Amino acid sequence: MDYNILLAVLSGILVLLLLILVLKIHAFLSLLIASIWVGIACGMPAADILQTIKNGMGGTLGFVATVVGLGALFGAILEQSGGAQSLAAYMLKKTGEKRAPLAMMATGFLVAIPVFFDVAFIILLPMAIALHKKSKKSILIYAIPLLAGLAITHSFIPPTPGPVAVAEIMGAQLGWVIIFGFVIGLPTALISGPLFANYIANKIPSSDFQVPEPTENKVVQKGPSPGGILVIIFLPIVLIVVNNVYHTFFKSIYVSETLIFWVDLLGHPFTALIAANLLAWYFLGIKRGFSTQQLQKISNKSLIPAGSIILLTGAGGVFKQILVDTGAGNMIASTLNESMLPPVVFAFILAAVVRVLQGSATVAMTTAAGITAPILSMMPIDEMHTAILVIAIASGATMLSHVNDSGFWLVSQYLHLNEKNTFKTWTAMTCIIGLCGLVMSTVLWYAL
Repeated sequence: MDYNILLAVLSGILVLLLLILVLKIHAFLSLLIASIWVGIACGMPAADILQTIKNGMGGTLGFVATVVGLGALFGAILEQSGGAQSLAAYMLKKTGEKRAPLAMMATGFLVAIPVFFDVAFIILLPMAIALHKKSKKSILIYAIPLLAGLAITHSFIPPTPGPVAVAEIMGAQLGWVIIFGFVIGLPTALISGPLFANYIANKIPSSDFQVPEPTENKVVQKGPSPGGILVIIFLPIVLIVVNNVYHTFFKSIYVSETLIFWVDLLGHPFTALIAANLLAWYFLGIKRGFSTQQLQKISNKSLIPAGSIILLTGAGGVFKQILVDTGAGNMIASTLNESMLPPVVFAFILAAVVRVLQGSATVAMTTAAGITAPILSMMPIDEMHTAILVIAIASGATMLSHVNDSGFWLVSQYLHLNEKNTFKTWTAMTCIIGLCGLVMSTVLWYAL
């Protein structure tokens, strides 16, 4: 084992954390600096370091920038059309008050597929407040399931940016990531959502926090059709999954070249999301009275947060490429083999440590993916197991949200919880999500 390379990698991680935590430098710039530091510490020539940055950034963003951009456009139109509220109202009407926590969880789970976590939470929170006012039960009964659904989908299921970024860095097929995201995410949502909400609501009296007042409902008089919204949300997911399942299990079966062409074309994330955007643009935009100028404004605004995520993901790709080109990835893989630590546990711990130290789930996911990805070249891991690794990283990056995470303060502010009760509710919920994800990822790792 070359301990100099190991020390270089460890020092690079320390430099990254120092830049983010102490010097408060943006994670994008910090990842690039840490990557250069690792290259220098490993003795790479200057020209090779710069070429690695170019290759890592370009190789990652060719896919991620397109998917994240299309996803942001799609989510913005769904949000502005009132589609999220319409879907929530429909599900609550169908389930009734008794099953409302389950409906809130399912709504959060579905809406967070195209809409960013914080935006979806702010949009849907009035539903939870209204249920609380009507039922006289603790708002936590409804807010925790909503948060669980949002948080799990945000981390587990493409085309949300986090799992898309990790999948690209690790070379995982999005179709399998989607499948395992649902397989692991749904039971995790039930445990961390309605079940945990029933438990914690009895532990925190309503007198311990101020219930938020209902906000103005921005839903139009007649919202978009819930059935149409579900079709538009699930269209790209179904197309991507069908493409992956065909090429994994049925490729040996003879079908016409024309059919294969259309399966390959429409089942790619690019074209699947383009199709969803076109449907959303027409049915949720033009047909509902939005002008093309309004839709252009909505689209332009949606790409602002997407730009930050895209660049951060590219920097994560640079960090991965540095580890590959310096040979650090092979060394980490050899060390992992000698330690007998399962890759899913290694990836989970790595993501969880970075998450707890610096707060951002996206930074934790990209950093852990960058370190874990080179290991795959040393191990005979198939597409399904690679996708499971993606979910393990996502689980670790969800763990133990606390005061250095913007999500902690978002929940605290909008639910009017003090720090102590935010730890008891939100932080505990993220720990349950992370641990459930780890357990189920490990089981599937050995079962498949």
